[in-house]
This record gives sequence, structure tokens and C-alpha cells, in this order.
Amino acid sequence: MVQRPGSYSNNPLMSDQKPNSLPTSGAKDDQQQPVLGSESNIPSQFIWPDHEKPCFDAPELKIPIIDMAVLSSGDPLAVSKAAELVNEACKKHGFFMVSNHGIDSGLADNAHEYMDKFFGLQLSEKQKVQRKAGEQYGYMNSYVGRYASKMPWKETLSFRYCPDIQDIVVDYLVNVMGEDFRQFGRIYQEYCEGMGKLSLGIMELIGISLGLDDQAYFRDFFQENDSILRLNLYPPCKNPDLVLGIGPHSDPNSLTILHQDLVGGLQVLTDEKWHSVTPVPGTLVVNIGDTFMALSNGIYKSCLHRVVVNNQTERKSLAFFLSPKVDKHVTPPASLVTSENPRMYPDFTWVTLRDFTLKRYRPDMQTLDAFAKWVQEQEQEPNNKTLA
Repeated sequence: MVQRPGSYSNNPLMSDQKPNSLPTSGAKDDQQQPVLGSESNIPSQFIWPDHEKPCFDAPELKIPIIDMAVLSSGDPLAVSKAAELVNEACKKHGFFMVSNHGIDSGLADNAHEYMDKFFGLQLSEKQKVQRKAGEQYGYMNSYVGRYASKMPWKETLSFRYCPDIQDIVVDYLVNVMGEDFRQFGRIYQEYCEGMGKLSLGIMELIGISLGLDDQAYFRDFFQENDSILRLNLYPPCKNPDLVLGIGPHSDPNSLTILHQDLVGGLQVLTDEKWHSVTPVPGTLVVNIGDTFMALSNGIYKSCLHRVVVNNQTERKSLAFFLSPKVDKHVTPPASLVTSENPRMYPDFTWVTLRDFTLKRYRPDMQTLDAFAKWVQEQEQEPNNKTLA
């Protein structure tokens, strides 16, 4: 039996220049926090309990590769087959891959190259875009995180993306990092726009897979969204058997679309065993998040997953987290609530769940149940405006 994580209680670049033109801090001897991977001994706060330590011989997870071109093929049989594969995967573990997704390979290559240059900057430069408490976007490394133990072995840079706010990524980076980062912002703005378009296509296919009469229901639901793009760097570790790139958790958002390099390290818990997700060139990994699990009335699963690291090669990924508008009420379509499958979760807004995971609860496999319990407790308190 696999032990589960803790419970609720413990719970640049220059405009027209190549990515090698990122600005650097002038200081040669910056007093930096330790660089992950440089320590002679692993700090205790990074060491995970024995029952949660990584395994490196996990069997491969068999997940379908969905050809997104079927949506525009005019072939109802091909669409039906793709929807059937999505339905099967999402009921079991919530993971599948997509091909012919419309994200240009050159754009993805640029996004990875610019990521290299950003994470290679002096710490003082990266800290100009430091993530603030209670926010989802900005730079973070494990030494400035909000956890005192079981810390993730990674650095991240996150951007907020809303399709109705023009150039939101560009403006954020220029305002915080300076004009030199305008081209940097353009690359990730374009990447977010591509991901936004792709996510709506995936939501349309998911609506078909759930048998909704209005097949565009979820596409329309997420037409306006408040999403996040996160750049992840997982450095090598001298003792990878002691640490995790990120610990077991489910994603609080609705849908995650992952562009990973070929290093590998993503693992999914299914049938009480960890399984590895082998990178497939030209594909993206998609998984269901907690918010969509509630939106589907528990029919589709938000599955526990984690990242293991190695002692030789860094791992990089780009994760796009699709979420509804912050004030959008999350409630399943009436057709998904039946006597055989009664209502599983209370209504909520995305901002309420988001803030719950940012301020009250470290995401794990029990996030949605803990949140539902908390929502019910808040509703029982007189004059409580927390959920308003």
C-alpha cells in the first residue's frame, strides 16, 4: 500500500536579440542563497520521509495520445474515438497526451532557451520578480518558499495570463524587470496565447467525452479565464533518492498542459503504485485538476502526481494552468448530477479555492475534500463573508 501525504492538519531578452543577451547583475560576488545542487550535504528541509521518498524503477504509465486535428477533420467517427479515449483516461487517472496541438516547435524551443537564460541569471536579478506572499506569479526558489519541510527541489517563474488583458505577460515583465525583458515577455505572451487556444479545444473534446448535449459547454465556460504559465527548473541532485522535485499533489486548477523536455521525471499514482510518464517528442501532457473534478461532479479524476530528479541532468518544463475567471461559480452541468451520481462538491468560485491553497492548505491528494469541508464550515458560520 502506498503511503499518502499528510492530512489537512499538517498539512531577454533584448528586443531583436538572441536569448544569450539576457542582462546580468554587475556584482561578481553576489551573496546568494545556496544554489540547488551545489551543497555538499542535502539540507534537512529537503529530505522527504522514508514512505514518500522517490522510486526510480516505476513502470511506465500507459496513456493515450489524442490527435487534436480530429476536431477540425469533419470526421465524426474520429472525434468519437478520440472522445472515448479521453473519457477512459480521465475516469481512471486524469492524464493523456495531445499531438497536432498547434504549438509551433520553434516557439517552444525559444521558450525553453529563454528559460535557461533566466534561471542562469544572478540571484539578485531573479529576485526583481520575486513572488509575493499570497500570489501565484513571480520567481520562487525553495529557499524563499512558504514551506519549512519537504521542500521542492526546483526553481520556478510564473506569469498570470488573461486573454482579455492585452499583453499582460509583456507588461508584467517590463514593469518589474525593465525594458530589456520586452522580447522575453513577447515569447511567453505568444506561448500563453497558443496554450489558451489549445485549452479551449481540449475543453470542447472533454465536453464531447462527457456526453453533454451542449458540446461547447466547457469551451464557453473557459472562454474567459484567469490562468498561469509556470517555468520549472529541476536541478540535478547528488542524492536524488532523498529529495523530490515536487512532492505528491493534485493540481488545484482546472486543466494543466505540460511541455516537458526529454529528461523525464513526472510520475503519477494510479492503482496504488507510482508510474512514470515517458516524454514523447511532439506531444504535450494534459491532466485534470481539482476544479474540473468538481465541475464534472467527480466523474473525471484529479490524480496525485510528483516529480523525481536525477544526479546528472537538469529537467525543465513549461506548465500552463487553465482556470476560470476568479469570480466564476464552479457548478457541474445538470446532466452530470443524477441519482446514481449525486452532487459531490458545493458551489465555489475559483478565487476561493485558489486562496485556500495559497494561504491555508498545502496542495496534496486531499485538497478538494479538505476544501469542500472548509467551505461547508464557512457557510455554517453566521455573517461569514469569506465565500462572498
